[in-house]
Amino acid sequence: MSPFREISAGIEWREGGQILRVEAWGPDAVRVRAGTGALPDDQPGALDDTPPPGPAPEVSAPSEALIERTFLAGLGVNGGLRGPVARLRHGALTVEITPDGVLRFLDASGAELLAEEPAHFWWPGPRHLTPLGDGRHRAEQHFRAYEGERLYGLGQHQHGLLDQKGAVLDLEQRNGEVSVPLLISSRGYGLLWNNPALGTVELGVTRTRWTARRTRAIDYWFTAGTPAEILSRYADATGHPPVLPDWATGFWQSKLRYRTQDELLDVAREYRRRGLPLSVIVADFYHWTSLGTWGFDPEEWPDPKAMAAELHEAGVRLMVSVWPSVNPVSPQWAELDRKGLLVGTDRPDGTHTRWVDKPSDEPVGVSFYDPTHPEARAHLWRALDEGYRAHGVDAFWLDADEPEIAPVDHDALRFHAGRGTEVANLYPREHARAVWEGMTARGEACVSLSRSAWAGSQRYGAALWSGDIGVDFPTLRRQIAAGLNAGLSGIPWWCSDIGGFHGGDPDDPAYREVLIRWFQFGAFSPLFRLHGDREPRTPLGRTITGGPNEVWSYGEEAYRVLAVHLHLRERLRPYLGAVMREAAEQGLPPMRALFVEFPGDPLTWTVDDAYLLGPDLLVAPVTEAGARHREVYLPEGARWHDAWTGEELTGGALHRVAAPLERVPLYLRDGAKLPIAPEALG
Repeated sequence: MSPFREISAGIEWREGGQILRVEAWGPDAVRVRAGTGALPDDQPGALDDTPPPGPAPEVSAPSEALIERTFLAGLGVNGGLRGPVARLRHGALTVEITPDGVLRFLDASGAELLAEEPAHFWWPGPRHLTPLGDGRHRAEQHFRAYEGERLYGLGQHQHGLLDQKGAVLDLEQRNGEVSVPLLISSRGYGLLWNNPALGTVELGVTRTRWTARRTRAIDYWFTAGTPAEILSRYADATGHPPVLPDWATGFWQSKLRYRTQDELLDVAREYRRRGLPLSVIVADFYHWTSLGTWGFDPEEWPDPKAMAAELHEAGVRLMVSVWPSVNPVSPQWAELDRKGLLVGTDRPDGTHTRWVDKPSDEPVGVSFYDPTHPEARAHLWRALDEGYRAHGVDAFWLDADEPEIAPVDHDALRFHAGRGTEVANLYPREHARAVWEGMTARGEACVSLSRSAWAGSQRYGAALWSGDIGVDFPTLRRQIAAGLNAGLSGIPWWCSDIGGFHGGDPDDPAYREVLIRWFQFGAFSPLFRLHGDREPRTPLGRTITGGPNEVWSYGEEAYRVLAVHLHLRERLRPYLGAVMREAAEQGLPPMRALFVEFPGDPLTWTVDDAYLLGPDLLVAPVTEAGARHREVYLPEGARWHDAWTGEELTGGALHRVAAPLERVPLYLRDGAKLPIAPEALG
């Protein structure tokens, strides 16, 4: 009997209880699922329930007689020769399946893009599922490795690598480490590991291996094309981001923390007095009475509605920090616990971590609500609507939404969607979804600043930032790769804490230089946000507040540079708005690796210290102390002009250029007219 069976829009292979299904899933893309017995239809993932529209694939399979003759002749794949294969042709992509169930992906010319790689010539094969009971398995998926291949995406990490070939990455959410399992290859393919289970991806020189610690089936999505085409198809398959509202393209002011309503308003008033642009101001944590109260402490914020009204009159939006954790003393605790809307745990006290919350000077046990439960999402939104939106709050900062569990023991957690090891990576996406569902039901734009994300977070208005990071030049340098890979993972709205988070003395000349260079990088990031816990720092607790962190906090020399870049960002906002609409329509990130626009230039695949902001502006941040020059590679295939001086430079060449403290190198593509220099306004 032939192991192949044609199905609607695809083909299945079955043998010895194993099942492999390949289906067309959008233009030039397929979905691959593998398991034992039957494949589940309700396993959580990132793909929409139905594939994007596209032409039907062409499917062909060898006859049973041909398969038998081939193997009798000793020509099977395990013997080292090609045997008869089933084929699914779908636009620019062809998938081959051998009679023993090994997949090979080819481009339109017939060249191999990627192939499964058996772990051993006898056993195991390229896929392996180890039973854990209850229909769950530990899963492994092996692919061939290729010399010279470069690999990008996979979320946001602090290792500083743009090309991640050779890296081993945990598929697990942590502060600053964001797992979005979309991989883009220089060989011309993209692969989404469509599984929220905890696991690992190993991008070795001998093999690429994906693992899931607990799952029901292997599930991944594969497409062929350029990076821009891959990102566009990925958005079609997992959800397009909305259009970023105009107010969000401006400057966001934040620090740890504004303790009172008056303190926050004084900062906003000072920006207005100085004539400095300000779009958003943020009330960080401890503005509540306890975690899970989701509202303002009336002693410190006596009239938040009047505060928001004054901000709105000045054209400033108010964002507040919202945590997903709930203190047992919160009035929300009892109902959430009674209805089973908290994450279940095997820990005896029923909590997930300990935190110094506002009612206590000592750490107390707190729990996390469960956003994988629809009723829990609705409960959270009702609390946010009553506690914040009714007072004029415009947007939410979703902090600590990995969630930040300590000690980390996902085996002990029970979500509505499944055990922790099986579904925990979903948490930040579903948390953003709670706010998205509430805001959009009221017909309002949704932008939620989030410390974590998973595949599909972009569709729910999640804006990612790079977490609680250091405050030095090496950390700044790492943020370039972090932001580029976030964009290559389908997350277009991104920023870092300008100046870093953990410290930084505003009176230290060395740190002032870091802050200036970081602010310049921030001015040309998708989102422009100043934040950090500056010196003098205070202990965690109800009195915590960071040192000064406004643009006038760093001395007159720094202030002059920062003010120039504030106004420059304002001039660029129409351009940024157009770029953000392109992100919504086509899935292209505003902050782009050079190869997204210039895939035919081999050198662009190696540049990890510069990027394009939209299609027309090349940004070369300065990330070394004392540097007043740097080298910049300008891609081949375009004309380039210095945005500050108008000088024309040759494409396809490396240039040593000036980088005075007052500015970073910026280059305009093919005659683009952007108001970089103030005189360009005339």
